[in-house]
Amino acid sequence: MKYVTEYRDASLVRSVIDEITRTVSRPWTLMEICGGQTHAIVRHGIDQLLPPEIELVHGPGCPVCVTPLELIDRALIIASRTDVIFCSYGDMLRVPGSGRDLFSVKAQGGDVRVVYSPLDAVKLAQKHPEKQVVFFAIGFETTAPANVMSVLQAQRLGLQNYSILVSQVRVPPAIRAILSSPTNRVQGFLLAGHVCAVMGYWEYPPLADEFKVPMSITGFEPLDIVQGILTNVRQLEAGQVDVQNAYTRAVTREGNQVAQKSIDKVFMECDRKWRGIGTILVSGWCLRPEFDRFKAEKRFDVGEIHTEESLVCIAGQILQGLKKPHDCPAFGTECTPENPLGATMVSSEGACAAYYRYGRVSLQND
Repeated sequence: MKYVTEYRDASLVRSVIDEITRTVSRPWTLMEICGGQTHAIVRHGIDQLLPPEIELVHGPGCPVCVTPLELIDRALIIASRTDVIFCSYGDMLRVPGSGRDLFSVKAQGGDVRVVYSPLDAVKLAQKHPEKQVVFFAIGFETTAPANVMSVLQAQRLGLQNYSILVSQVRVPPAIRAILSSPTNRVQGFLLAGHVCAVMGYWEYPPLADEFKVPMSITGFEPLDIVQGILTNVRQLEAGQVDVQNAYTRAVTREGNQVAQKSIDKVFMECDRKWRGIGTILVSGWCLRPEFDRFKAEKRFDVGEIHTEESLVCIAGQILQGLKKPHDCPAFGTECTPENPLGATMVSSEGACAAYYRYGRVSLQND
């Protein structure tokens, strides 16, 4: 259990929190950008162990949560076709579209399958040449290498029945959008360790310098997270701005350059709409023109779709760190994991799901 048990050692975590308490002298607001970190923070009660001067707010780093409603509606149209095997990761099945979800399509007879890798979808395309196989390629930089490898593998095999519905988003432009907002209150960032393991962290120093905001690359265990918080607090208290790597066992500055080259071969930067937030310039990847034949939207002619989000759901404000899940009037009542109004309640990385699962309520009401 190397690199697991020692990073869950309660005495080590407590010692770092004590150091944070000794260091902090004024209020600071930090954002963990990744939904996996949000779940770790809430599950282990880290937010409640920190001194009151430190507030953690939750960022848009849940790829399921930020997949736009119209793209989910496109997925539902494609998945409903009798000639399609629609493949997706499991946490997408309950994400609500305009009127239903992929689980409902499956219940009504659609061939919707949960896979653990896009290469599983490629194998299905080989096995079922009479069907069109579509993979819902969502995710941040972490999932991009496997998604592009599925396209390259399908190309190598000469498959005519494989395509992907792409919703690839990128972290640095999202951070820029948050920091550029007139309502921004974030003063430091905990960066997603798994994203940086792929991409490195060479993209972040210019952002930190431009907006004068310190950042720390952070893992997902309790000790990882509190160490990342400590490095941010030390910089803030000293008036310093830097990008520090608190996850050196997995992350280098350059990242995985082989993976980056494969991404660049298949994908190109594009504007992306983020659910609950809106369009962020050059915040995503899409297929290059030479790979157009693998583009599911084009293959199935699912054009412009006009949608309307729930007027009650405040997921967009939660994803920007402006509000917490318990600030939503529908939280835990009208909106639950069984009947979600938004993706933040149903995704395995969603902030609302974390608060619901681990019983987090407003501390003001405790």
